[in-house]
Amino acid sequence: MTEQGQQGHARRFWELDALRGVAIVWMMTYHLTWDLVTFGFVRVNMRQQPWPWFPRIIATTFLTLVGISLVISDNKGSTPRPFRRYLIRGVKILGFAMLITLVTYLFFGDDFVVFGILHLIGFSVIAAYPFLPYRRRWLSLPIGIALIVVGNYLNRQIALSPWFIWLGVNEIGRGMVDWYPVLPWFGMVLVGIWLGHMVYTGGQRQFTLPAWSGVPPIRQLAFLGRHSLLIYLAHQPILVGILFAIEWVSSSR
Repeated sequence: MTEQGQQGHARRFWELDALRGVAIVWMMTYHLTWDLVTFGFVRVNMRQQPWPWFPRIIATTFLTLVGISLVISDNKGSTPRPFRRYLIRGVKILGFAMLITLVTYLFFGDDFVVFGILHLIGFSVIAAYPFLPYRRRWLSLPIGIALIVVGNYLNRQIALSPWFIWLGVNEIGRGMVDWYPVLPWFGMVLVGIWLGHMVYTGGQRQFTLPAWSGVPPIRQLAFLGRHSLLIYLAHQPILVGILFAIEWVSSSR
């Protein structure tokens, strides 16, 4: 089957999968470096520039692609998908996110993930539904920018309770290994929705690209991008398990 035929059937675009794959590689590289520092294998100051920019760039890429993909998904078939489909999908992702919350609580104690990027994606899949119709395409951009601006202010505020962590206000004295609150990060999803309407109008690519979907390394990156959720859930346990094994072997000699 030709690339056009595949895309017409499944509404997948190799450039989006490949870009998501690039973000996956960045993410795994960043997490591997963090793990190596945590285990004491290397000495790198992860709080020193440019390291703090890596998770921001990775999250911006992922969340913008979430918005674009929601627009493409909504244009599958002859009629828009019902809200129930997005609700179920969002709740499933939030279920995986709560599993991460539980695991990080067991490993990190009070520094556990309260509202990480997977929580944000699950929330966004549900909350973005009103912005998906094409007639509302111009709402997503200004609202998205406004949420980003307000969020950057909120993120500098500190509260005495944890109840506003999900929204963008941190609790005093709390450190978190992964924090992507609704403000400002849902704004990036809305910007992605606007881009999706502009660049993939009606679920169709509005520009021409070569048929590079089968060209290495694009094929490998696109494969990673198509399985991004599974890789996100599995890569840290695998990396940490390998480093635990290396440390155990080294200490037993």
